Amino acid sequence: MSVDKTNITITQYFKKRYIMYVVTTILIFCLPFIQINGNQIFLLSFDHQQLHLFGIVFNTQEFYLMPFLLILMFLAIFFLTNLAGRVWCGWACPQTIFRVLYRDFIETKLLRLRKKMQNRQIEPDMSLRANQFKKAIALILWIILSFVAASNFMWYFVPPLDFFAYIQDPLEHKYLLIFLFGIAIFLIADIVFIKENFCIYMCPYSRVQSVLYDNDTIMTVYDYKRGGVVFNPEGIKLWKKPPESSAECIGCEACVRICPTHIDIRKGMQLECINCLECSDACTKVMGKLGKETLISWTSPRAIDMRNKVNYIRFKTIAYVVALGITIIGLLFMSSTKEDMLLNINRNELYTIRDHHRVENSYIFLFQNTKQEPYEFYFEIENNPAIKIRRPSKAFSIKAGEKFKQIVVLYTDENLAQDTQKDTHIPIKIKAYALDSKEPIEIFRESVFIYPPSKGL
Repeated sequence: MSVDKTNITITQYFKKRYIMYVVTTILIFCLPFIQINGNQIFLLSFDHQQLHLFGIVFNTQEFYLMPFLLILMFLAIFFLTNLAGRVWCGWACPQTIFRVLYRDFIETKLLRLRKKMQNRQIEPDMSLRANQFKKAIALILWIILSFVAASNFMWYFVPPLDFFAYIQDPLEHKYLLIFLFGIAIFLIADIVFIKENFCIYMCPYSRVQSVLYDNDTIMTVYDYKRGGVVFNPEGIKLWKKPPESSAECIGCEACVRICPTHIDIRKGMQLECINCLECSDACTKVMGKLGKETLISWTSPRAIDMRNKVNYIRFKTIAYVVALGITIIGLLFMSSTKEDMLLNINRNELYTIRDHHRVENSYIFLFQNTKQEPYEFYFEIENNPAIKIRRPSKAFSIKAGEKFKQIVVLYTDENLAQDTQKDTHIPIKIKAYALDSKEPIEIFRESVFIYPPSKGL
């Protein structure tokens, strides 16, 4: 008797998964080379003490954006996890991509060290000399790729052009090499020896996921109503194949053999599950031959229990979207207040009384040109014409990105005392600006000019 497959829905994820791996790898690798107005899309440079964000450069004094970025990152993680579980782990995490590259491509496809990709429970027989030789080749290939990946990671902290210049002079950039070799060694140990144990025992994300899940969270779910119960509530396996005549699970355990973290998805939600859906693909092939739909799908526990569609719009997801929106608006607002130059003003001493009752105040102005071109800078007193500039007498040049310290002396020849016994603190407003810029570059700072009591003059 032939099986009617016309109404069978067959959804396989392996092509989508590998496309996602390729897109993610290309994006992460190429992102440091993409520039907007000469600046990277993202760069946290400790060398230059800068943060590049979508082509905008923020210096150390402007790191007030970091809390917004951290809040945005964590809210995005919480939202994604509550909505779709550990979909990041199975579809975009570098750990997963590297393991697929090493285990599935290098060891299995390229070197044939592993016989079948469908069985991840069986390790190669390393007592065979041929397998030892293949393992050595696989290790050499991965060592090379590890240094490429480590370099790629460093490009988010050291611009690629600087990175390639620095490694040509390793004795002058020892810390760069230490980090480069340290990251590469970690990747070698992680991908070749630690393997998926990193996801199970070391990754902190797997420990917090259960707190963020609810019954509407999308995850890899075994349909026990169709397939039959295999594990009891205590997690003890009852049988390989459910004994009920109505149970559709045939006990082939293809889903178990292919699982990269070595779990049985029929047990229910487990922190080891990374939502890669390889078990779903394996079940789809087996059940498709029987003219039935897969028993393992990407859905929510409530949808399985109630036989309803997944509920995406609920209180938690709405709350996360609102919080993300508020954070993004705050980030955009704060980034829009970025200044084209920085200026810190510190008073150097109290005051000095010169001949003819001239009173001088000394300051230290610390300028920083945050633009990509050098400019001539000067400043003026905005709100008090009685206070004048004695030093510097002319404009000064500051290179792109350079910090510049300037001793400033302000004076007045007028009597500004407001008390016979106490010093008078006179608020002043400093306007600093670039003289040779096509677009206005100016900032305002407030300080005080201290005038002695009239009795002391």
